[in-house]
Amino acid sequence: MRVRLAQPEDTAAVSKCVATAYADWVPRIGQKPAPMLQDYAAVIQTDHVVVTEQDGEIAGVLVLRETPEGFLLDNVAVLPSRRGQGVGKALLVHAEHEARERGYTSLYLYTHEKMAENIALYARVGYVEIERREEDGFRRVFMRKALQPEVGSTSVSAIVMY
Repeated sequence: MRVRLAQPEDTAAVSKCVATAYADWVPRIGQKPAPMLQDYAAVIQTDHVVVTEQDGEIAGVLVLRETPEGFLLDNVAVLPSRRGQGVGKALLVHAEHEARERGYTSLYLYTHEKMAENIALYARVGYVEIERREEDGFRRVFMRKALQPEVGSTSVSAIVMY
């Protein structure tokens, strides 16, 4: 698996990955999740977007953004056919590494309140629920993870990078 910065020529594959990853949530929440509504050509230009590649295919997408509330893990999407293969973990490790590199001591995210599996997954990896609120027409659960300093240059994050 290779983790690298997304390039403009990745736009179609990134859009496809996100649409495929979130498609199963549409019936449950009654609308397309926010990541399915984004213009990924613009997102790749303005945000920190990385992709994972496996066997020549983009298998996962991560979107990070600096906000007034801190460093936001805006989107993590993994192709359904690649779930359970460490793609999501590699993206989450990258998010934490990038946050630390930028001087942040925590990372936050949000997910739809009906995405209980995601809430449970994020809790298992150290995120704590901090707030629930409606935003942009979505009922969101906000979670934050305190980051521990990386130890040495041989951390998993350093190995996974690019």
